[in-house]
Amino acid sequence: MLFGIRSRPFFLLLAAFLICTIIALSEITLEFEKDFMKLVQDSSGNTLKDLGIWLITESGNVFVMLPFSIVLLIIRRTRRVGMTLLILIVMSTILTGYIKCGVDRDRPFLTWEGTEFPISIEPDSFSLFCDGKSWTAGFPSAHAARAAIFAFVLSYVLSDRFPRWAHLIWLYPLLISFSRIYILQHYPLDVIGGTILGIFLAGIVSNKLKLDQIFSSIKT
Repeated sequence: MLFGIRSRPFFLLLAAFLICTIIALSEITLEFEKDFMKLVQDSSGNTLKDLGIWLITESGNVFVMLPFSIVLLIIRRTRRVGMTLLILIVMSTILTGYIKCGVDRDRPFLTWEGTEFPISIEPDSFSLFCDGKSWTAGFPSAHAARAAIFAFVLSYVLSDRFPRWAHLIWLYPLLISFSRIYILQHYPLDVIGGTILGIFLAGIVSNKLKLDQIFSSIKT
């Protein structure tokens, strides 16, 4: 469902994200999350599982999602979808970088004891004039935000043709969020905040760009 700035979903999602931000700033859940992350750290070591989860988390990288959006932008029938995704990916990546800079909540910084990855995991949030805090801070997760954006936009676009199955796309942000925790890049609150922010941005921008017109263009 698309929504505008004065709608109920707008205020509910904004309130939810602000609550998560306040919790992150107050650190009231941090000790619990640290204990949880130590349990996660001890659960790694299975090569097949570790590499599978690594592939999932890499699929949420900005340099993977941008080319996908550009391809959709080039194809005439999916141009509006590609434009929407492209704007949202760039917007969310920059915005999460600056929020990380402001909240400055450290990542777990635990040693990965599982299978060595073919390519090292690197943060991909960007912000100028923040002294690198957007790379060391974790709230909110840019990967979780982008995955939620993808799920929101694609499930909405596909809902007309595949009403029963389109919502299965929401498994993707769940997997991304789990993968970010599993590889010790984020605390649970980071991915919750990122997911809420992604849905919030996707609903507003998709509405502004009139994504619903994709249905009429497909039928014609």
